[in-house]
Amino acid sequence: MSRQSLAKPSNGFERILLAFGAMLLLAYASARIYSAAYSRLELRRFYAHSGKSDNANSGQPDFRLWSKQRVAAYEASLNSNLPLPLGVLKIPSINLEVPLLEGTDDLTLNRAVGHIEGTALPGSAGNIGVAGHRDGFFRGLKDIQTGDVIELIHQNRSEHYIVDEILIVAPEETSVLSERPKPSLTLVTCYPFYFVGSAPSRYIVHASATALEKPEGAKDH
Repeated sequence: MSRQSLAKPSNGFERILLAFGAMLLLAYASARIYSAAYSRLELRRFYAHSGKSDNANSGQPDFRLWSKQRVAAYEASLNSNLPLPLGVLKIPSINLEVPLLEGTDDLTLNRAVGHIEGTALPGSAGNIGVAGHRDGFFRGLKDIQTGDVIELIHQNRSEHYIVDEILIVAPEETSVLSERPKPSLTLVTCYPFYFVGSAPSRYIVHASATALEKPEGAKDH
């Protein structure tokens, strides 16, 4: 058998490998595009269900702040169906707009932020607890400041809160979820934000309900 005849199967096999590689790259790129758009679609789903206009212009996750492991966990979560969000959490100062789901299990927090069981529900007068991953949706909390505005959209209502306290506490310090003098929103994530391994503390953002008009000096940027 000639060298030329031997080369033909080899060249054909190389073409198959190249085509297969191209298909894998295309599949990977498609998965990343889909995952980057998923939260926006989830927000649209919420707005459509609640009768609100679709203003989810920035709903896609900003993966630039996320850890690689959290991005992978988020993408893996897309294979699971979850219920319609309870609402949408928006923090303009850190460019965050994310669905709020019920619960704080791994799947829920990989997909969105979660309502903490036992705390007040959106629309009630108590203290609404919301948890998120420090290397995912809630990494931007490292830049939040007192006076920043948080908006919680649910059903046909839009409620505004002003950040009035930021704390670092031990994990067992559950009193941060107790009722406060005014209807409140409490955001909880692990701390430090870039700690390797299981973070030893919790980062707490307290915000109190306010009228729709923002008070003088409040930030919304």
